[in-house]
Amino acid sequence: MKFGKEFVAQMIPEWQQAYMDYACLKTILQEIQTSRKRSGGSAGALRRKQVPGRNFSGLTKRYSRTASAQDLENQDIMVNETTGEDGFERYETTIMRISEAGRESELVFFKTLDLEFDKVNRFYRSKVEEMVKEAVVLNKQMDVLIAFRIKVDQPSSSWSCTETVSVDVNALDSTEHRKTLAEEMGIKLEEKNRSSGGDSTNESVPEASSVLDRIRLNKTKESPISTIRNFLKLSNHEELKFTRENLKKIEERLEIAFIEFYRKLRHLKNYSYLNTLAISKIMKKYDKIASRSALKPYMEMVDKSYLTSSDEINKLRMRVESNFVEHFANSNRSKGMNLLRPKVKKEKHRITFSTGFFVGCTVSLVIALCLFTHARNIIGANGHKLYMVTMFPLYSFFGFVVLHMIMYASNIYFWKRYRVNYSFIFGFKEGTELGYRHVLLLSFGLGTLALCAVLVNLDMEMDPNTNDYKAVTELLPLFIIALVVAISVCPFNIFYRSSRFFFLMVLFRCIAAPLYAVNLPDFFLADQLTSQVQALRSLEFYICYYGWGDFKLRQNTCRSSHVYNTFYFIVAVIPYWLRFLQCVRRFFEGKDSSQGYNALKYLLTIVAVCLRTAYSLNRGNIWKITAWIFSALATFYGTYWDIVFDWGLLHRPSKGWLREKLLVPNKAVYYVAMVLNIVLRLAWLQTVLDFNISFLHRETMIALLAGLEIIRRGIWNFFRLENEHLNNVGKFRAFKSVPLPFNYDEEDSQDS
Repeated sequence: MKFGKEFVAQMIPEWQQAYMDYACLKTILQEIQTSRKRSGGSAGALRRKQVPGRNFSGLTKRYSRTASAQDLENQDIMVNETTGEDGFERYETTIMRISEAGRESELVFFKTLDLEFDKVNRFYRSKVEEMVKEAVVLNKQMDVLIAFRIKVDQPSSSWSCTETVSVDVNALDSTEHRKTLAEEMGIKLEEKNRSSGGDSTNESVPEASSVLDRIRLNKTKESPISTIRNFLKLSNHEELKFTRENLKKIEERLEIAFIEFYRKLRHLKNYSYLNTLAISKIMKKYDKIASRSALKPYMEMVDKSYLTSSDEINKLRMRVESNFVEHFANSNRSKGMNLLRPKVKKEKHRITFSTGFFVGCTVSLVIALCLFTHARNIIGANGHKLYMVTMFPLYSFFGFVVLHMIMYASNIYFWKRYRVNYSFIFGFKEGTELGYRHVLLLSFGLGTLALCAVLVNLDMEMDPNTNDYKAVTELLPLFIIALVVAISVCPFNIFYRSSRFFFLMVLFRCIAAPLYAVNLPDFFLADQLTSQVQALRSLEFYICYYGWGDFKLRQNTCRSSHVYNTFYFIVAVIPYWLRFLQCVRRFFEGKDSSQGYNALKYLLTIVAVCLRTAYSLNRGNIWKITAWIFSALATFYGTYWDIVFDWGLLHRPSKGWLREKLLVPNKAVYYVAMVLNIVLRLAWLQTVLDFNISFLHRETMIALLAGLEIIRRGIWNFFRLENEHLNNVGKFRAFKSVPLPFNYDEEDSQDS
């Protein structure tokens, strides 16, 4: 792999604008090369004989900081350091001897290189300063944790907690290890016991509550109760109880905070290394093309810069490793480093093999189903219509789920291809996120199971006296549903437990929408549910068909029930209602007017869905006209919102009305996606126009329209997350914020 591709592959996606623009610099070098070829090598006088081993990488070798006057005269470039208005150092390169061939391109090259290096240097310094500040906060949290541990282990003691051990960021270059608080306390206790013959030490040691009295326990885990307390403007701080249970919770929170902090340090170290390597590589290319020896003086400057000379990150990493191993891994370094290091997910060949196997099974079963239907002339059989209103809605549910999973797998594939950091955006636990192969494996596995069940009880004869009909086979769809639910809630670490539990947690938060703060996974999943209205209606039919005993005779009496028809409305409205509540919560919580308009969009959609459902059940011109009006309004509103707000497209100031930054190089893709969004949103017209195809049953038409909506949602997913990713890139948000367990009272008073 060429360095340019490797450089891009190792970038932190949200920081890509802060890296060296290696591609741009290479383009300028190509212009220099082209100019020199046109001149016919007229700059030969400036060429120098290349000395073997002269090219330095600039990564491990430190160049001498002093140079003789003769060396300066012989140098091709000279780099001057100045201080900018913002207080940061800036670097300016001067070309000492330059030929006419490629003159302008060389000047542009060094001007661009200096600007890019200043950008990288400034960004790195700002991030290091952030890390130092965060280290100070973590240091205070650790002080309290150690005091808390002592209080729990020896609740009757009143030892001083004021002399706590710290990650002293101002003295990071200290070579000796500082003692922990527990060790200091133990030493003091030993000395006092020796001097007083084992008498109580409480009289000579200050109170232990000097630290613990000033802190409160943050309630970092949100719950409906905490939401209600916030609404009533009551404090959400927990009472500081010195129990083993509280200590375990605090240790877990701080452990996560340290792991995330260490991850940031690793990314910053990698950022420094990659950019330094990029400068070295581009300077080597420049020397080769321009026949100069500019690498050494430029890399000397880079070595002296903050980007490479600063050692704060290394020292912080060492201190974090030391403290983490000691306090969270019982001084077991191997265990501690395994927790700190990122979990690399290995691609397993059996996943690819199993996915291919189930894809083959699904395709084979679909072909077998078609041949079986044609051979027995099932479509023309007597029981065809009854089968379509009984069994087909049961099995179509699996079709909707499988199609949605295939679209999600496609989304993951393209997100990865265009470097959309979907695992960070969704907040997946590191190393547990599913790849597109895993999702395809699950989807085609479920598809294979459902198709097998279809073939087992594909009998159109409705007369039980012929013995062709068996009620037991009607239970197969229910069995598959029960199996899927059982696997989803299985507590054992099988079938991607982390992803299953994450899905169930987000689903619960969607159902309890007003009582939880709305995060991106919450409203993203709720949006998926709005495209699965027909699947939810199929679940309602499951309850009716099996709960009322219709499966015993393969008959459908559900539509004659007023209760069923009432819930037919309610089930269709539930996903939109959840999104409406989420928007209302975000509107009141963030005072964001756009969320109010978004809530109005879902309210309008609820009205349109109810009117279309009423028309499909009751008919009549009044229902038809009102369904037309509100459906048209909801379609126009929803389409505008999708394209302009969710996708961030069609902004007039931008070129071509698209975003200034696009991940897909071909702009036509965005215009095609917008047209498809509009066309697929108009699928509701079939409901109002009563457009039917003679050879398609009504249930088949409903399933096809539901499938089109799922496809539309899959397209929406990619561009929605692309827009979210670019927003994170614009704000350099590459890490999640981890709530800390303790809150200092003085911090509260300063904030107020």
